[in-house]
Amino acid sequence: MFFSGDPTSRKRVDMGGRSNKERDRQVLLEQTREERRRRLALRLQNSSATKIQKCFRGKRAFELARSQVRENFCSTFGEHCQRVDRNCFGADSDFLRQLLFFFNASKDDDIAILSQVCNLLLQYVKNGDAVSLFAGVNYSSVEPLVIHRVKKLALICVYAVHQKRYDWSNQLLMSVESTEMPFVRLLEAVTCLLNPKLPWICKVVGYLQHKRIYCLFRGIIIAVPQSARNLEHHHNTSALEQALMLVASHVGDDPCCCPIVDPRWSFSSQLLSIPFLWHRLPHFKKVFAANGLSKYYIHQIACYLPSRADVLPKDISVNHPGYACVLANVLEAATWILAEPMFASDRAADIIAVSTSLLDALPTITSPTERADEDDDMPMDVDVKGGLDIDLQKQITAAFDSNTRLLDHLVNALFRGTLSTNYSDLSGPSDAEVEAVGSICAFLHVMFNTLPLDVTMTVLAYRTEIVPALWNFIKRCHVNQRWPYFSKYISPLPADAPGWLLPVSVFCPIYKYMLKIVDNEEFYEQEKPLSLKDLKSLILILKQALWQLLWIIPSHTSSTQKPLPNPLGLKKMSIDNLKSRARTGLSELLIQLQDWNNRLPFTSDSDFYSQEATSENFVSQAILGNTRASEIIKLAPFLAPFTIRVKIFTSQLANSKQSTTSHSSLTRHRFKIRRSRLLEDAFDQLSLLSEEDLKGPIRVSFVNEHGVEEAGIDGGGIFKDFMENITRAAFDVQYGLFKETVDHLLYPNPGSGLVHEQHLQYFHFLGSLLGKAMYEGILVDLPFATFFLSKLKEKSNFLNDLPSLDPELYRHLLFLKHYQGDLSDLELYFVILNNEYGEQSEEELLPGGREMRVTNQNVIMFIHLVANHRLNYQIRGQSRHFLRGFQQLVPKEWIDMFNEHEIQLLISGSVESLDIDDLRLNTNYSGGYHPDHEIIDMLWEVLKSFSSDNQKKFLKFVTGCSRGPLLGFEYLDPKFCIQRAGVPGVEEHGDRLPTSATCMNLLKLPPYKTKEQLQTKLLYAINSEAGFDLS
Repeated sequence: MFFSGDPTSRKRVDMGGRSNKERDRQVLLEQTREERRRRLALRLQNSSATKIQKCFRGKRAFELARSQVRENFCSTFGEHCQRVDRNCFGADSDFLRQLLFFFNASKDDDIAILSQVCNLLLQYVKNGDAVSLFAGVNYSSVEPLVIHRVKKLALICVYAVHQKRYDWSNQLLMSVESTEMPFVRLLEAVTCLLNPKLPWICKVVGYLQHKRIYCLFRGIIIAVPQSARNLEHHHNTSALEQALMLVASHVGDDPCCCPIVDPRWSFSSQLLSIPFLWHRLPHFKKVFAANGLSKYYIHQIACYLPSRADVLPKDISVNHPGYACVLANVLEAATWILAEPMFASDRAADIIAVSTSLLDALPTITSPTERADEDDDMPMDVDVKGGLDIDLQKQITAAFDSNTRLLDHLVNALFRGTLSTNYSDLSGPSDAEVEAVGSICAFLHVMFNTLPLDVTMTVLAYRTEIVPALWNFIKRCHVNQRWPYFSKYISPLPADAPGWLLPVSVFCPIYKYMLKIVDNEEFYEQEKPLSLKDLKSLILILKQALWQLLWIIPSHTSSTQKPLPNPLGLKKMSIDNLKSRARTGLSELLIQLQDWNNRLPFTSDSDFYSQEATSENFVSQAILGNTRASEIIKLAPFLAPFTIRVKIFTSQLANSKQSTTSHSSLTRHRFKIRRSRLLEDAFDQLSLLSEEDLKGPIRVSFVNEHGVEEAGIDGGGIFKDFMENITRAAFDVQYGLFKETVDHLLYPNPGSGLVHEQHLQYFHFLGSLLGKAMYEGILVDLPFATFFLSKLKEKSNFLNDLPSLDPELYRHLLFLKHYQGDLSDLELYFVILNNEYGEQSEEELLPGGREMRVTNQNVIMFIHLVANHRLNYQIRGQSRHFLRGFQQLVPKEWIDMFNEHEIQLLISGSVESLDIDDLRLNTNYSGGYHPDHEIIDMLWEVLKSFSSDNQKKFLKFVTGCSRGPLLGFEYLDPKFCIQRAGVPGVEEHGDRLPTSATCMNLLKLPPYKTKEQLQTKLLYAINSEAGFDLS
């Protein structure tokens, strides 16, 4: 760079737009701020040190003063109060003033002095009056001083017991007569000072509550170890319970001027959150139930829950959360409270409100008594880390047990006088009815989501009027087209949500459970709990509601309308949860009502169908799959007519066959089957096939009794014949795998293991055989019992299925159900006697059933368990293996489209006679025959004249199956064809028999001269049963 002639250096320019002076200014400001912060911190430090020193000096001076006063006290009154007399408790004496000043609960000597003071107090009060002891003759003149001393004295007594609670823990719950420990005198003194008749009671109790007396009591009660609680010392009331009774029961006195207590320090939050409170304080629970305490304190909880959920103290442990302990104690208390009819109605609403809020916060509890088909890996009594304590779970579930009658008292108390069961009254429900229905339905919905259903459903179904009451409410709302909004309970509730959602979601599972144990006489003859006329209306209402939930609401979801506010904020009452419960409940109840209608019709089958489900659009969507229509068919198949579901089923079969075509074209399995050992050969060969092989073509050739392979090429017809023959042999009761009911319906033999060593493998094989027949569209003549067909749907059976299996046992169970006397006199226990092939064995229906007597309270459970044992438990192994084989070819979602009656139609077709006219309309002709040919007219006349059995034999002769296609011969593939047999041009064929090619559904019919000749030859051919040698 060259010299420019300018000797001065060029000025640097900051491209950031700020000068160095500006940067220096920022640094200076930051330094100033930092120095200000340091000075502030130093001042704060000096101020804090001054306060600490002041506090320390004050405390030291206070302790010094207390020590001096203590010395003066001991020198004046004696170290053991040996120089104390009655006058020392008076207003003019320094005795109590000094004691209250120097007392320190952490010093054992002070507690000893206080104990002696309480002992003297009790002696003087026993011989006189407490008021005169503290105030002399003129109480009004020294009232403030006396009240101050009394409330302080009562408080330090409780403080002393709280301080020494762990040292005295084993004796705290002992009665006064059982121990001489110092705490007894301390608590007895509190009891003496809190006598409700004393003039200072209100102000003293108010002061104690303000000083968080319930927190002290909570600490004392919790300190008692489990071993001390289990001792048999509860004949008399303990001193602790006596003192707590007086403090807690003051709320029942009238008038009362006590200040309102902060909910955090109240009895409800501090004591009701103690685990197993009533087991710790058995005498206190009597006072709590008998007086107005329960009403006051349960109402207190109802007011601050759930909006003030923070009022509960810190949990004692992870397994004992406070809200769960409050729930358990309230429910246990409610069992005694509601047992008194005079207390029931006015307290039921608060108990339900509290229970709803607390159950909503509770994790789901599973039933420990639920009988599982498979062994559990984990014992039921093992507590899971972080879960609810098992004993706490038992306390909660035991409150709803049938023996406590809490649930029926609760529901009946709320509905009594509020909800009408008068079916003739069709006016709209009143506000009181709406409030009662909303309250009880919210409670039950949350309970269904939390507790095991078997704990609650029996009581609801058989000891309450909730089913007829809710039905009447639903019917009246439907008739008036006015549904209330339960926005108080549902969170968040869209403004356009249906009002029937909450009552229907509760009504459906209860009524469904009731139908499981209702007998035929009750349902059809006595028409309990609903009349058959009402059932028709119910089906239409529920069907419309379900269709609205499944089809209309999802496609009309409004995002513009704001949800209505929900003050309770119940998590388990979300709109999605309600919809899900309602969908499931509606579907399951309608399925059960359809089962009853199939058993003995009380309404038309079409009442279950939705008109919209018959449209072409719906059917095409359902066939496509992964659409809303296909989801509806899965959840509520009964909404679509049977013929539509069969079309969907056949479409699914066709798609499955198409997907296996490439595999099956490479591997085609051929088997030789001896007719003399049909089942054994088939089992040995076909049971080795994989699932894919089973879906592919299987070709069979028969070997006759002479060991010669029968003529004929299996194009499908021989396989059809094989399927009919093997199913007839395998399901024959003589073989021992199946038995017959009194109606000649088949079900698995519970004692099959005694007959066949490989019986379970045979059941798996037979399941795959039946699945193969259904997969190939082959109808087989196997009449199964309904309770066995339900196993193909993985359903359980109930009492109303028992008449088919064991009508005598059914009658005996009904006798027990309607027995008017005391069932315990019959000496029945929860055991059942099994008798298979002369071998008798006794089996418990429940763990410990041999010691559990059947009573009027548990008879419904006994009946349910007996029916379950016979209909489900005894055949569970056979049914499970049969189902596994069946589902290799027919998945559960396919068979779930049909009820048991319809499954029987899929298996065997209609039991009605052959429709000859339908066959004629769907027949092709060849070889010179045509629809108006003389021979053809003769054939149809002959077929119409045949008996039903001969018509079935003819159908088997030409198609390989004695039953026609389920939807008619239009769906026979290939179409039935009649071909002229014989040499062309030769008219005389009287010596020939008709022949067939079942693989092509072809009849080869010679041109007979007369109708009689045709009939004779045809009957001979179809009745020859000569296998495939006949030509």
